[in-house]
Amino acid sequence: MGVRNLCTASQVREKIVGQVPTVKIEILELDLSSMSSVRRFVDNFDVLDLPLNILVLIQLRSVSSNNAGIAFVPFKLSEDGIELHFATNHLGHFLLTDLLLEKINVMAKESGIEGRIVIVASDSYKHSYREGIRFDKINDESGYNSILAYGQSKLANILHSNELSSHLKEQDAKVVVNSLHPGAVVTNIARYWGFLNGLLSSLGKFILKGVEQGAATVCYLALHPQVAGVTGSYFVDCNTVQLKSHATDKELAKRLWDFSMSLLR
Repeated sequence: MGVRNLCTASQVREKIVGQVPTVKIEILELDLSSMSSVRRFVDNFDVLDLPLNILVLIQLRSVSSNNAGIAFVPFKLSEDGIELHFATNHLGHFLLTDLLLEKINVMAKESGIEGRIVIVASDSYKHSYREGIRFDKINDESGYNSILAYGQSKLANILHSNELSSHLKEQDAKVVVNSLHPGAVVTNIARYWGFLNGLLSSLGKFILKGVEQGAATVCYLALHPQVAGVTGSYFVDCNTVQLKSHATDKELAKRLWDFSMSLLR
């Protein structure tokens, strides 16, 4: 598990081991808003010399205060000088996938078992900026809107998934990539909206998905034989769903890929 908070992660590991005593879990520090942290995580993972067949890219948004998700935050730049939603929710995942991709490819070829990359996006992609991705204003506070910035980062997740899927198809790699919307899950995602966050904390368990329900589509894409060979698709509640046109724009996806690469140079 790549985690930002090692203390909280240790508690989670203990809970899992308590339920499944035979499980083996390694915990490595990972702050997806920091590109140096992503590179350090990959270096540490390589030292472990572990196989890698499934990669799940998700921003965890728990009900605890140790929250690793970035959603609806006031304008802020990451340590790399990149708007925080875009840096954490997209660019960190983009870099992490790029650095681990060869290991996944090799594992798939050597084992004969399909590699799977699962990117947790959101239906919030529908609420991005008018131009989809503000390439020329990604770090511009002018016109910044926290809802649209979050939507932009989720749109980037889907475009990344689609473009990576196309690259892997061209390489005839035995690796599939899909994105998904986990649904509205009980979290503190609205913690920057005091009243709404309080309301969701009180009533969310009655109207929103629980943790197990929220994880269902993630687990389905990572493990289920029914999705073998399926790539470049978007899932909601374990079913493929048609995306809005701006999320299937191939030119936009290619431009995002090149833009992301340029930010990482």
